[in-house]
Amino acid sequence: MTTILSEMAGTIWKVLVKPGDQVEEGQTLVIIESMKMEIPVEAEEAGVVAKVFVNEEDFVEVDLPLVEME
Repeated sequence: MTTILSEMAGTIWKVLVKPGDQVEEGQTLVIIESMKMEIPVEAEEAGVVAKVFVNEEDFVEVDLPLVEME
């Protein structure tokens, strides 16, 4: 299992995956809005989404878990 963490504080603007989704390396999983910029959070490797820890409009801090991959 791999857990994708937030690299910055901000608001979850868009969640693009759900548990069970097959994703490719580099695919955008979540978009964080911070200081009026949209920052994509990408999969570090190909796999299956096991769990999504956040919802749209949630505020996240640095190092908060976003998505767990198998």
